[in-house]
Amino acid sequence: MHPTYAEVTAAAERISGHTRPVVLARADADTVPVAGEVWFALEHMQHTGSFKARGAANFVLAQQEQGRLPRVGITLASGGNAGVAGAWAARLVDSAATVFLPDAAPAIKVARLRSLGAQVLSGGAAYADAAAECERFAQVSGALRSHAYDDPYIAAGAGTLLEEIIAQLPDLDTVVVAVGGGGLLTGITVSANEHGVRVIAVEPENCRAFHAAVEAGEPVDVEIDSVAADSLGARRVTPMALSAAAEGEVVPVLVTDKQIIAARQTLWDCRRLAVEHAAATALAALLSGAYVPAAGERVAVIICGANTDPTDLVTH
Repeated sequence: MHPTYAEVTAAAERISGHTRPVVLARADADTVPVAGEVWFALEHMQHTGSFKARGAANFVLAQQEQGRLPRVGITLASGGNAGVAGAWAARLVDSAATVFLPDAAPAIKVARLRSLGAQVLSGGAAYADAAAECERFAQVSGALRSHAYDDPYIAAGAGTLLEEIIAQLPDLDTVVVAVGGGGLLTGITVSANEHGVRVIAVEPENCRAFHAAVEAGEPVDVEIDSVAADSLGARRVTPMALSAAAEGEVVPVLVTDKQIIAARQTLWDCRRLAVEHAAATALAALLSGAYVPAAGERVAVIICGANTDPTDLVTH
């Protein structure tokens, strides 16, 4: 079951003072030439470089409140960003984190994890392999098993992002968000459903776990092959995401890797924002025409993470 709106607001209160309030910036016609009024939610400026800090902080603080945080700390499997956030959040409560990464995790995320004091272990070729190793470690060590996205505390923490956006843009019509395993989508959708906001759920063509689940009516496994797979490469979306989506207006759209790369370059060219391919995936929906706002429609595009190697960005 997905978290309730009350759990999102409780998360907002719990993490207040620990996370950074989101910054909004109006997009201009040079960046996003569409009819609507477009705003960037610059969540890549969050602690740890991604929205994941919100859910991780909510998770560890809630576990501490309930006396369920073991001395050995937490453990989780991650493509990188959730692990970094988990390690950062563990430090908030003077705890430890052991993070299992797939072999293809970017070096910049591995380095960031180690700088936060996390124990970093190889989990195999894919995220699912890392998750299996993490589960075995939790059973042997007694560490508290966290999850990169499939946890109500994680999803509720992510939902606080839209609460902050709506506080600044009370007449928001639409939010555009990239989707991987569905933690961010779940939290955003719970908040959006409360406020009557449309959600555009954007995925790479070859990382379409949510799209496939909507078509099948239940979570199903998909093949993973995308430039954004390090963050959006979940094999299946969570049941929470489908449940939340069924209660509101969620529109799934697909974009190509070429469109994602172009959107990432646009953010660099027009705003000097160096972000992950996953963070550019939401914007790619607008730039490619996969989603076309109506005249006067007020749209927020979530720029969700910046843990990237910027050396492949071309300066024009």
